[in-house]
Amino acid sequence: MSEKKICTKCVMDTTDSKIVFDSNGVCDHCRMFEQKILPVWKYGCGRGQELELITKKIKAQSKGKEFDCIIGMSGGIDSSYLVYLAKEKMGLNPLVFHVDAGWNSQIAVNNIEKIVDGLGLELYTEVIDWEEMKDLQRAFFQSGVSHIDTPQDHAFFATMYKFALKYNIKNILTGGNYSTECVRNPLEWMYYQSDSRQLKDIHAKFGQGKLDNFPVTNILWHKVYLPYIKQIKLTRPLDYVQYDKEEATQLLENKFGFQRYPQKHFESRFTKFYESCWLYERFGFDTRKVQLSSLILTNQMTRDEALEILKNKPYDEDNIHHEIEYMANKLDMTVDELTECFEMPVRHYTDYKNQQEIYNIGAKVLRLMGKELGGKR
Repeated sequence: MSEKKICTKCVMDTTDSKIVFDSNGVCDHCRMFEQKILPVWKYGCGRGQELELITKKIKAQSKGKEFDCIIGMSGGIDSSYLVYLAKEKMGLNPLVFHVDAGWNSQIAVNNIEKIVDGLGLELYTEVIDWEEMKDLQRAFFQSGVSHIDTPQDHAFFATMYKFALKYNIKNILTGGNYSTECVRNPLEWMYYQSDSRQLKDIHAKFGQGKLDNFPVTNILWHKVYLPYIKQIKLTRPLDYVQYDKEEATQLLENKFGFQRYPQKHFESRFTKFYESCWLYERFGFDTRKVQLSSLILTNQMTRDEALEILKNKPYDEDNIHHEIEYMANKLDMTVDELTECFEMPVRHYTDYKNQQEIYNIGAKVLRLMGKELGGKR
């Protein structure tokens, strides 16, 4: 294998097979940020009036209702700080919505409880049918693709959207943001989790049971029908404030006793294993490069600091065997069966039925409308 080429500004490299460098060695992720995202986002500076107008509109639409909006909360830093922002700074009364897919870490459970109780909010938890979730996740392992976290993510937003539709809630607030996510995971690393055609195809080929209760959505339903027909709007308030990850973490620690995670997305035991071990060992994809590059571009970390972090593996080598045993036992697999999944031939999302053409068309339309500034490639 040829030596990896790394961006001179961030830490993205040629493990992203579609990366393009300019004559100065700066990658297209950085150029996308500087040319498309930053001029609109402006680090969240000076957007207070925009956020105030959004808040007024949400309150007007929810007048007479018990809750102003719903917020999906995983227990991670972004969604946790969003709940604080919505209640304490925007003056909203949100319903905190949590989807339990069977993989919550104890730290995540504690963080959710501390913040919800500390702010005097109400928590609604939807529990996904574990037998169906387990069957789907085993199927994705056996399919050989990289994006084995799809069943969990698909369940998260499908459940929340269906809840909003059922109870006529017009506003969903999400912790998605440019401050910590301005660099996106390449498509070959993480395919679209909302592609119901691929989810069903992989389950049909490798699953054992039926998906009678698993919440299934599709791109047209939640990107066209809900926002434009049912007027259910998704808003990212963190883009309208100067959101600094370390400052936000410190605030939540001081006010609520929030506990940190070693890495972004590690509030889920499955996602922790998937991002730190599965992607890294089987495919050579290190999601820390995406996460750290975002922090570099938004001036929350230096490139040298990121490079120092990347010298170490993303998982604890002394304890990874315990994680593998935990995964295997919970999925009703033997350790050997799970280990064999690492050794099988590599497959990609293109090896199964998919709706990529629809996503490509939708992305072009959204960019023309100014609704999408970044995106997977």
